Amino acid sequence: MTAGMVQTSRIEVRTRRRARAVLRVVAIFTLAVATCFVAGFGWFSSHVSRMTAPLDPQKADAIIVLTGGQSRLDAAMNLLESGKGERLLISGVHPAASRKQLQLAMGGDSKLFACCVDIDRAALDTIGNAEESAKWVEEHAYGSIILVTNNYHMPRSLLEMGRLLRDARLEPYPVVNSKLDDGSWLVKPQALRVLFTEYNKYLVALARGVVPVRLQHAGMSVADASAKE
Repeated sequence: MTAGMVQTSRIEVRTRRRARAVLRVVAIFTLAVATCFVAGFGWFSSHVSRMTAPLDPQKADAIIVLTGGQSRLDAAMNLLESGKGERLLISGVHPAASRKQLQLAMGGDSKLFACCVDIDRAALDTIGNAEESAKWVEEHAYGSIILVTNNYHMPRSLLEMGRLLRDARLEPYPVVNSKLDDGSWLVKPQALRVLFTEYNKYLVALARGVVPVRLQHAGMSVADASAKE
């Protein structure tokens, strides 16, 4: 074997060793990331599954409910009727829904709805909810807010709201549709799917704090209580 062939063989050996070392590092890193992801999902799911609405929430200046289910709207209206806030903002209402339709869907005192409920039709997602809610809170100079949404949606909602409502205290009021605090989410495919989807959205929201991404949405501004039907 010539000297040149020996040298080439040594280079090939070193190259293979480096390649194997790189692959080991990549494999270890991938395993670590996957482990953290799975562990994080387990913590997130257990955390939101144990959330419950307070029996007697502390009174706040106002209430904000993020649309997404009848139970959220009912809970928010009950809080308003019991005097837990002076006004209620319903954020993310479909543009085609009139005040009358919304009032009938929510029930309750029509006079209270007419005087003390504001409607936001501009928000298209949780980021939009936070943006429109921040405008509303600033307009009324509110210092404390009861935030109503589903338990699985609460962590991301608090994260997005907290970024914009820095001077307002947020009191979470999680609405629970399915009792999952016994760990049954592990064997319920629909619950597992909802939690997994929301967990990924929460991670994206966390990442936005590191690498901000601005999403522009076209829409209407927050309507006040005197808006036309």
